[in-house]
Amino acid sequence: MSTTLQEIIQQKAAAYQSDCIAIRHHLHSHPELSYQEFETSAFIQAELTKLGIAFEVMATTGVVALIQGKNPDSRIIALRADIDALPIQEENDLSYKSTRPGIMHACGHDVHTTCLLGAARILHETKEYWEGTVKLIFQPGEEKNPGGASLLIKEGVLSNPKPDGIVALHVHPGLATGQLSFRSGTVMASADELYFTVKSKGGHAAAPHLTSDTIVAASHLVISLQQIISRNNNPFNPSVLSISSFQGGHTTNVIPSEVKLMGTLRCMNEEWRFKAHELIRRHVQHLGEAMGVDMSVHIDVGYPTVLNNERLNSNARALAATYFGDSHIEETEMRMGAEDFGYYAQQIPACFFRLGVMNEAKGITSGVHTPTFNVDEAAIQNGVGIMAWLGATLRY
Repeated sequence: MSTTLQEIIQQKAAAYQSDCIAIRHHLHSHPELSYQEFETSAFIQAELTKLGIAFEVMATTGVVALIQGKNPDSRIIALRADIDALPIQEENDLSYKSTRPGIMHACGHDVHTTCLLGAARILHETKEYWEGTVKLIFQPGEEKNPGGASLLIKEGVLSNPKPDGIVALHVHPGLATGQLSFRSGTVMASADELYFTVKSKGGHAAAPHLTSDTIVAASHLVISLQQIISRNNNPFNPSVLSISSFQGGHTTNVIPSEVKLMGTLRCMNEEWRFKAHELIRRHVQHLGEAMGVDMSVHIDVGYPTVLNNERLNSNARALAATYFGDSHIEETEMRMGAEDFGYYAQQIPACFFRLGVMNEAKGITSGVHTPTFNVDEAAIQNGVGIMAWLGATLRY
């Protein structure tokens, strides 16, 4: 009886597991911050060269490659992995822990890159078995505005050839190893950065009547901003506005001349998102006038919502169920976190799904963006296999 493509991919994913773990260990030990991924990019390029896969460098540290199967124009699917790390000091006691002080792969991008390199190896070795073209996108700068996805798109990553759809996985420490999760429609929020400045001439704390109190004005701003969400937004449309930094003053007897605030706005609806921007700007102007201070806001427009195309997501989910079995497929919850994968989803059909990496028996439960984050490395075989399988078979 002949071996099917699915069986070949599953066998190769298992056979290459130790090699992929070694790749992950190297990447984890040598993390680099957003837009500074020079060694990581060079490593990816070297791995692709060893496999005989041609590539080009885009957006300085991004790496893009094509693998062509039979009838290469019949189907074009992009597979994306992000490659940057976070400014976090790792606290794990691992033989392969970060060697870079204050920098850590605390969001699993080392795993994402490993899975795509493993999938590339399998797809290259099986290209006589499947039809179409797979575009590999190793993307820099996911963790920092303006987002590496936006830079790659500006440089033409979604052309020559244009993919029919794009797929990415993301590790999920709340999902057990062996499980995947999918969701159609909006799956992650937009993310905008808010920077407020409150100014007055300042003065003596014992004579607040002789100046305009920047601390009081800024405090009113923090509280009243919440009404932008609670009084104007549909309560069935999730949205969050959080002020995360309040900086002003340096002693007990001086009202400072300037106070600075920082925060974030997260929305699940693009129309409401930009309406909220206007409400915030208008509110800042009017509150500043009412309290006798110069109050201003800068809104750094960040990542859009991640919108999974219904048809592409449905097709990917069905293929994942074929590969792993129905019992291993779950529904992804909506999350107020953000991802610059949303930029791709604005341009072409997209599918962003979750790879389970939690193992409670091994104590692997820490969340992403924490100094003790880690993954159950048994999940790497799953990630490699599903990315190769979708690359070889997914159609829009």
